[in-house]
Amino acid sequence: MEVSLVLLVVAILFVARAVKFVPQQHAWVVERMGKFHATLLPGANFLVPFIDRVAYRHSLKEVPLDVPSQVCITRDNTQLTVDGILYFQVTDPMRASYGSSNYITAVTQLAQTSLRSVIGKLELDKTFEERDIINAQVVAAIDEAALNWGVKVLRYEIKDLTPPKEILHAMQSQITAEREKRALIAASEGRRQEQINIATGEREAAIARSEGEKQAVVNKAQGEAAAISAVAEATAGAIARIAEAIEKPGGHSAVQLKVAEEALQAFGKVADKSKATLIVPSNMTEVSTLISSAMAMVRGPAA
Repeated sequence: MEVSLVLLVVAILFVARAVKFVPQQHAWVVERMGKFHATLLPGANFLVPFIDRVAYRHSLKEVPLDVPSQVCITRDNTQLTVDGILYFQVTDPMRASYGSSNYITAVTQLAQTSLRSVIGKLELDKTFEERDIINAQVVAAIDEAALNWGVKVLRYEIKDLTPPKEILHAMQSQITAEREKRALIAASEGRRQEQINIATGEREAAIARSEGEKQAVVNKAQGEAAAISAVAEATAGAIARIAEAIEKPGGHSAVQLKVAEEALQAFGKVADKSKATLIVPSNMTEVSTLISSAMAMVRGPAA
């Protein structure tokens, strides 16, 4: 009974040390008799009890690493406090185990050193404008060295850039001055545009008035021309009808009668208005003589 119990305990210990279950996104480094033997992948793995042992356990997930803030000096000798965060991932468990005693500390120190080097090449204003360039250069510098540590640097992000209080106050004053300058320029541009709009409106109104007056003159001239044309057409029509009437039988007699009538009326008007003595010719029976006498009387007072 005691022997069976001992064998059961030994069997349990043997299975416990021989079978290893590696979680997903993890990798375990196995040493055999103190020497690297294999890397265990996720799932069930079998070891030789008391000979093989799990020496290192690594997570293959992306790891965010907070890089401590540090004071960097820019190209124009300005102190700048920089705080950032680094994202990396273990890609080679064997190198991560034996390439460095502590790859996290190594990556952190290298990130700080690379950041100081990159910022030292830039002026203060450029550090605020070129964050993406700074991040990319830091990643490139770290990634090259981190290959020996089995680590892949994915990206670096600057969280905060803090200049000294004096520089910050000067920058704020400069920003305020720039805003006031833009406000003054905008106001002057607005007044300028207002004057342009007023002048343009007055010019267009003057053009519209002159065009209206011009059109009125044209319309009046066209109306007068149309009236003259209508009178001329009416006169021509009347003359044409008179000519037609003269050509008809008895037309000449009617015309002579009408002319004699008009002459007598003219003669009567002259007699009424004139106090002079009128001499009537003896041959008044002829229409032509009457007309000549009437016309002579009309011309006489006028003279």
